[in-house]
Amino acid sequence: MSLHPTLQPYADAWTHSIEAISELVQPLVEAEWNRRTPCPGWSVRDIVSHVLGRDSEMLGDPRPIHTLPRDLYHVTNDHQRYMEMQVDVRRHHTAPEMTSELEYMIIRRNRQLRNESRDPGTKVRGPLGTELTLQEAMRRHAFDVWVHEQDLRTALGRPGNLDSPGAHVARDVLLDALPAVVADGADAPRSSAVVFDVHGPVEFLRTIRVDIQGRGTLESSPALGPAATLTLDWETYVRLACGRVTLEAAKDRIKTEGDPDLAEAILRNFTVTP
Repeated sequence: MSLHPTLQPYADAWTHSIEAISELVQPLVEAEWNRRTPCPGWSVRDIVSHVLGRDSEMLGDPRPIHTLPRDLYHVTNDHQRYMEMQVDVRRHHTAPEMTSELEYMIIRRNRQLRNESRDPGTKVRGPLGTELTLQEAMRRHAFDVWVHEQDLRTALGRPGNLDSPGAHVARDVLLDALPAVVADGADAPRSSAVVFDVHGPVEFLRTIRVDIQGRGTLESSPALGPAATLTLDWETYVRLACGRVTLEAAKDRIKTEGDPDLAEAILRNFTVTP
């Protein structure tokens, strides 16, 4: 195995999620590929198309030359237009075409990962011509594929894998975004602390401390007398952070203590995926 040890968890998480996706969609009949998912504007076919498109780009395949229709209401910015290209180009693919491409892509990506000898800090091309490290690219992709596995499970009524390797990558990615949610998005008071108590298949207790300059930092130690405490289950945390559910629909699964206005501001700014 030539894969660098720091990259192995992301390869393992991707493998677990992509195999779960393959297992979920293999038996689907044509109509089930058109089911709506919690991901705005995307069907089951669209989710699988997106995953296929991103993996093909990780392989270095050229992007399709394709003109998007003008009536895609959920596409409102350059990032969404970039992501939609790989989705729209597959919108008329049949179920056998989709599953065949998925099977072949998994074989190719597994081969790529087995032979991956690059350093984690190697710069690779990201969406819209951005550059990021190989480690960050693999981390983001493992997170993305796990979230979309959950989209498919919701759409197909097949819950599961909320504590899989991808779930733990997702926890770390979403926790990294929390300081900005609290300090910048919600404009929490300086020299204050906010506690998040998450229970369920993945559980954690974390504190966001906001310093005198208004910068937020993530800590694992509990805070005495926090300005606000938010208690919620892991699935609700993920769905809210990834824009899969509205605050109004999720509110009965969230308990807040302390400053109600601050808690409301945090929850209003909780979505961190583009």
